[in-house]
Amino acid sequence: MTYRFYAPNASRTGVRVRLPDSEAAHLTHALRLKTGATIQLFDGEGHEFNGVIVTTDRTGTVVETFEPVDPAPEPRVAITLAQAILKGRKFDSVVRDAVMLGVSAVRPLITDHIDVPDAALHSDIACQRWRKIAIASAKQSGRAVVPVIESPISFNRHLIGAGDGLRVILVEPSAEPPPDRLDLLMSRPRPRHAVLTVGPEGGWSDN
Repeated sequence: MTYRFYAPNASRTGVRVRLPDSEAAHLTHALRLKTGATIQLFDGEGHEFNGVIVTTDRTGTVVETFEPVDPAPEPRVAITLAQAILKGRKFDSVVRDAVMLGVSAVRPLITDHIDVPDAALHSDIACQRWRKIAIASAKQSGRAVVPVIESPISFNRHLIGAGDGLRVILVEPSAEPPPDRLDLLMSRPRPRHAVLTVGPEGGWSDN
């Protein structure tokens, strides 16, 4: 088994890169890998390489890349998941599973019916945790791309900045679309980018 590690500076062959502290700790303490062992590195931007461990000491863990690896293919439609923030640690699971399913970005939304303290919404601690989860999920799923985890924004700002491409929002079951809506959607050319918007536990407000 070849272990994979996230190294944002591993962008080409024949370079020595220092692993981030968390990745180095996992390599040395959890997996107990030694100098000379072969591992794989990905930079989070779609590049992946085989590498050999050069040093593991108090100054850090250094790996030298020596050949490219074909990463897992990315979905042909770049999907941004705009999900209303969920209470507790439920959003952690959303990030983990969405990354494994292939989204290109996760956009946390502040909506009328979310049940999250204001202090948590304006703290960067949760975003830092979600970004670490995204890295771990990319490692586990074989992706060489780490999706962007955006900072929380309001629903109105999200609508203004949703951009081009296909835009889909999941609404209440009682709000049935016209029966031909899905057929119309499927008849359109495949978009390059799509935004999927999902509400909170309490659903969408009337606004």
